Amino acid sequence: ERERERERVRVSQRSFNCNIPPGVNPEAYQWFHTVDTDRSGFINLKELKQALVNSNWSAFNDETCLMMINMFDKSRSGRMDLFSFSALWEFMQRWRALFQQYDRDRSGCISGTELQQALAQMGYNLSPQFSQTLVQRYTLQGGRPGIQLDRFIQVCTQLQTMTQVFREKDTSMTGNIRLNYEDFLSGAVTRLM
Repeated sequence: ERERERERVRVSQRSFNCNIPPGVNPEAYQWFHTVDTDRSGFINLKELKQALVNSNWSAFNDETCLMMINMFDKSRSGRMDLFSFSALWEFMQRWRALFQQYDRDRSGCISGTELQQALAQMGYNLSPQFSQTLVQRYTLQGGRPGIQLDRFIQVCTQLQTMTQVFREKDTSMTGNIRLNYEDFLSGAVTRLM
């Protein structure tokens, strides 16, 4: 009887795996179909919030979820298909691993010191004061000091985007650029919005 049950599970698993398109993460496939509650074949902002949680099981904030949809929504429809969600899933796993590496006290939050160390590993030569300012800005009102995974991803992604804009203008690699205000806004808006 046990062997028959094991075989049924193996057949069911093979059937499940056969339905997964090539290049799609199996875990992402399962989560996509769990949170696609309207069965549209797409995940919108509300459904994405159901899929992504911080270490304390709180939902990701709207701002971070919207940023992720904008990053992975190739059709600019405000929603993601299975392939986009799978790419987001891989993106999330890398950020989660980095977050956990620097959340040394396992509090579910990154302190200013921990953020400074993470940013230094990513190649950012920023002051401890700047890291502390980021933590103060992104700490939840009334919550414990530090930033959760969702805000960590948001901060790091925005830093990467702004750095890319800066590097495009810093052609001589001096660490200094000169640009007018509208050029700055244009670079930021096209990447952050």
